[in-house]
Order: sequence, then C-alpha cells, then structure tokens
Amino acid sequence: MSSEHMQIGEVAARTELSLRTIRHYEETGLVTPSARSQGGFRLYTETDVARLMVIRRMKPLGFTLDEMRDLLTATDRLDAPDAPDPAERAQLLERVRGYETAAARKIEDLRRQLARAEDFAATLRARTARTADDA
Repeated sequence: MSSEHMQIGEVAARTELSLRTIRHYEETGLVTPSARSQGGFRLYTETDVARLMVIRRMKPLGFTLDEMRDLLTATDRLDAPDAPDPAERAQLLERVRGYETAAARKIEDLRRQLARAEDFAATLRARTARTADDA
C-alpha cells in the first residue's frame, strides 16, 4: 500500500465523518475510493478526502445529495486535465456561483435561527435567575 493512500478509518478520523456515512456517500456515487487494497479495503487519496470535506460542509447547509453531486461534477469538470471549452467553462462557473449564492443565503438563514436560539436561551437564563432569587 502506498503512503499516499489511506484506509477508511483514517479518512473518517480526518473528515470527522462516520464509516457508515462515508460508505453511504460511496453507495450514492458522491465519493469513490481511488483504489482497493489486495485485501479489498477501500483506499482513499487526498483528493477523495477533499471531496468528502466539500460534502461535509454542504450537509449542514441543507444541500441535497443531488445538489452535492451536481456541484462536485461541475468542479471535477473545471479541474479536469482536458480543459472545457470557453462556453462550457462559463456554464460550469455559473453553476458553481449558483451554489455560492445559495450557500450565502443558507448561512444568513442559520444566523437568524442562531440569534433566535440565543435570545431564547437568554430568556430562560433570566427566568431561572429570577426564580432562584425568589426562593
């Protein structure tokens, strides 16, 4: 086994994803191990880890598996050795920009939700402090 390949356990530790989640992403075609050991173990590269990190970052923003696949397909094509022609490149960049815009919008939604949650927690703290003072 080459030192550039990692087994799934190391990838799980590095990405903070469970083995089950990584296998699920493989089953759905989002990430395919770059190789297999002679014993049949999945072997991953830094590129595979980078793909998993993209997925891990998209998930809490509520992107679907299809959206993750679409973004990864677009970025794979942009990074391909046989560069896309200018028209295809422009279309791919527009797709990636669409995800960037969607991510920014989802982040703002999460910030609003977090502010509401913090207000709620502060209300509860104030309430329990008042109750404790009354005792």
